[in-house]
Amino acid sequence: MFLHLFIISRSGGLIFNQDLSELAPRLNANDWLRLGSTFHGFHAIASQIAPVVSSGIEKLETDSFVLRCFQPPTGIKFVITAEAGTQDLEVVLQRVYQAYTDYVLKNPFYELEMPIRCELFTEAIARVIQSHGSQTGKGSSSRAHQYGRY
Repeated sequence: MFLHLFIISRSGGLIFNQDLSELAPRLNANDWLRLGSTFHGFHAIASQIAPVVSSGIEKLETDSFVLRCFQPPTGIKFVITAEAGTQDLEVVLQRVYQAYTDYVLKNPFYELEMPIRCELFTEAIARVIQSHGSQTGKGSSSRAHQYGRY
């Protein structure tokens, strides 16, 4: 089951967050900002200290959850958390990125590095999560992100 989705800008600012399940731990706005900036810092440090050329943290697994990061050439980080054992996280993140390019980047009113407030994007994410949740037999109900519906 998918828990959270967040998107971090190239400069490390949180530009989008969404709870993907009613069972996901509740985070307030400050916790989301702290989580985004902390992950950005760890990601940057990991890419610099790796013994080989690295893009940073791509996957973090624990006994209870897994965190997966997808960073396209644009430098924006798409991060999803899910229960341990959840499959297809890479595919879900690629589909979220595709929705980002279709609904956010092509939106003439969106400014780069600013919070994403696009209802079509939020609806596309809900469809992605719903389709992958139903394929695995673990449906997820999505709760609107902190910015509400626009």
